[in-house]
Amino acid sequence: MSIFKDKTLMITGGTGSFGNTVLKRFLESDIGEIRVFSRDEKKQDDMRHEFQVTHPEVAHKLKFYIGDVRDLASVKNAMYGVDYIFHAAALKQVPSCEFFPVEAVKTNVLGTDNVLTAAIEAGVKTVICLSTDKAAYPVNAMGTSKAMMEKVVVAKSRTVSPEKTKICCTRYGNVLCSRGSVVPLWIDQIRAGNPITITAPEMTRFVMSLEEAVDLVLFAFENGESGDILVQKAPACTIEVLAKAVAELFNPETEIRVIGIRHGEKMFETLLTNEECANAIDMGDFYRVPADKRGLNYDKYFKDGDVERIQLSEFDSNNTSLMTVEEVKEKLLSLQYIQDVLADWEK
Repeated sequence: MSIFKDKTLMITGGTGSFGNTVLKRFLESDIGEIRVFSRDEKKQDDMRHEFQVTHPEVAHKLKFYIGDVRDLASVKNAMYGVDYIFHAAALKQVPSCEFFPVEAVKTNVLGTDNVLTAAIEAGVKTVICLSTDKAAYPVNAMGTSKAMMEKVVVAKSRTVSPEKTKICCTRYGNVLCSRGSVVPLWIDQIRAGNPITITAPEMTRFVMSLEEAVDLVLFAFENGESGDILVQKAPACTIEVLAKAVAELFNPETEIRVIGIRHGEKMFETLLTNEECANAIDMGDFYRVPADKRGLNYDKYFKDGDVERIQLSEFDSNNTSLMTVEEVKEKLLSLQYIQDVLADWEK
């Protein structure tokens, strides 16, 4: 963590699951200060008290700022002295964005533009923006707004020297047991003695832990170049396999009931489009998609084309490694949330 020594890190949407995981990873390191920027004072107060209890020796490093990424002035007010930003503030529930698409635009697109504008003005060294697999071939409002967010990231990266402010984007799949995700809902259904409800058994989703989400952001921080989109080579599973794994951990007798696809849902998700594969760089456990830094002079493209193309096909949740029930159970059991729930369950 020496790169963060005595530095100030700001996390937008910092009271969410990602922010909490970052804090637990960083707070006891040699980092100087972590700023949590969000609009919910109740969540901030809960987080403040929690970390005062769990990390009393270093809780003073944690600072809270009330504000909204939709409001450029409030973002600027929290930006002074910041070295690095993890931009996690977002509307990310697919159904709610379907019903309120303009709200998704205000937070995910315009909010990102505000954060980047303020960061460049304040001389922030690195900004990592969090995106989603739903931004690749988007069919819903949430994915479309995140796809536009990625375009804002790439466009902004062209306007500032990377030596002054490096701007990168990470794109990842479903984060297990994050706030609003399906596994905690299923556990609540099992606890109440109800069936687990799934949309479509054969639907596939990428799966990763919150720790892996933080690892991806740190990889982008250390290895990304300005304008890059970085993707982890995540495994996937069907919704039926995930549901069976949860049921076997908590109550194998639980019924699994199919209720049908919700507003705006895909049958499978894509982390890397076929078009992005043309330029993607394989970095082991990750792919790096460099920004297209060509100018607006389209005339030359009638004369000069790109005859060579990387022979990599679309990377989606159907053609990645599909996990078995036992593999999913093993992954779930590695999560602190599942460990805590199981320990409480057995009391």
